[in-house]
Parts: sequence; C-alpha cells; structure tokens
Amino acid sequence: MTIGEEFSVYRHLVAARIRSQLQYRVSLVLDIFTSFSLTFIDFVVVLALFQHLPTLAGWTMPEVALLYGLSGLGLAIGDMFIGHIDELHLDIRSGRFDVVLLRPVPTLLQVTASDFALRRLGRILQSAAVLVYALVVVPVPWTPIRIVLLPVAVVCAALVFGATFVVGACLTFWTVGSGEIGNTFTYGGNAMTSYPLNIYGPWLRRALAFVVPLAFVTYFPGLYLLDKPDPLGYPRWFQLVAPLVTAAYLAAAGAIWRFAVRHYRSTGS
Repeated sequence: MTIGEEFSVYRHLVAARIRSQLQYRVSLVLDIFTSFSLTFIDFVVVLALFQHLPTLAGWTMPEVALLYGLSGLGLAIGDMFIGHIDELHLDIRSGRFDVVLLRPVPTLLQVTASDFALRRLGRILQSAAVLVYALVVVPVPWTPIRIVLLPVAVVCAALVFGATFVVGACLTFWTVGSGEIGNTFTYGGNAMTSYPLNIYGPWLRRALAFVVPLAFVTYFPGLYLLDKPDPLGYPRWFQLVAPLVTAAYLAAAGAIWRFAVRHYRSTGS
C-alpha cells in the first residue's frame, strides 16, 4: 500500500470510531470532564510544591508550568492516537493478533486505528490550559525561531511519547505482564519531564536525554523558549534539534516493531 492509501484507511477507521462515540454525547462530555479533572490533580501537586519553595533548582513555578505543559500535552496527544497499544498483550494472549497479520494492511496502522478515545481530550485540554497559562505569565522573548519552536516541540513530544508506547508494547511479544515497564517511560517519563532535568541525578538525566529522548522535546526546547542558561552545561544546539532526534527515535521504534512482528509466534488458540 502507498502512504496515501494507508492514510486513507487510517482516516476511515478512526472516523468510524469517532462517530460511534458521538452517539452518546452526554457520556462523552462527562468522560472528558472527568479526564480533565483527574489530570488537573497532577498540576495541583506542582502548585502545592511551590507553596513551600520560591524556586526549584533555579526554576520558578510558571517556568516549571511551561515544562509541565509541553510534556503533558505531548503525552496527551500521543496517548489519544496510540496509547491504547498498551493493551496489545491481550490480543497476543488471545491469538487475536493473528487476524491482524492476515489483513493486507500494515500491522501498526491496524493497531493504532483500533481505538480512538475522545475522552482523552480532557487530558489534552488540561495540559494545553497549563501551557497557555505559563506562556502568558512567563515573559518569553518571542522571536520567529521561538514561535516556530513551540508547536514543533509539542508535535515532537507527541511523536516521541507515541514511539515510546510502541517500544513498550513490543516487549509483550516476549514477556508476560510487561505493560508496567512501558508505562515507566511514558506516564513515568511525563511525570519526570514535567520538572527541570537538573533536579535529577546524572544517570537519570542521561536516560531521559539519550535512552528515551524526552529531554530533547521538553527540557531543552523549554530552555530555549525561556532564554534560560542550561545549568547542566549541555551544548546550546541541543535546544533546537528536537525534529532530528524525534526522526531518529521514530526510525528506531519502527525497526523494533518490525523485528517484534517478524518474530511473533502465535498462541495457537
């Protein structure tokens, strides 16, 4: 299939999912509101922390809110489009993944289009609200590069979190109950990158930058947007290479997925 044909299939499958959810609009609105409220509790923790600290490792509360918004919005978008892949282990255990292999459509496309939960809009709206608040309160020295970098960082964050969901799901081809390992780097990674990187120890900083490159789509772009010196002393160009790092990470995640699918062994059920 060509890329255009794959996109058309994906669009039709997702559109069908959306139409089915819109049949129960009151329930959908309640789900979105609940999602917004529950995820807002995460930001309440940040607010509570700064009730006792004027700054956190040199970062003010609005500056941390900027990191929180970038990371949270990236995770929320990635979660909406592909987060349900963490239930892949159920298809593998039951043998339903065999059906995916029989269809003349790319396997990852089928899995990602198998669900599209509009209730996750609540998390997107909550993170977006925090990000807007931070951008209003923090005196960002806007330049053309910063104006472009902001949406690019959000898109790259969504792609990196989405790729991390895929890599985590691949573990289920060989292990049982490995979903929590993937969640460590997705939801756990979101929690860690909601705060400045310099509050963590060296090994954790390296993991967030060079293993799962979340720092390149949250912390480093955040430094550039704020025109803030990096207390860790990383090169300045680290703050502008989010697209390149994201592309490399997506390629790696795609290769891992193809390797996992090639070595899949049916349950026989």
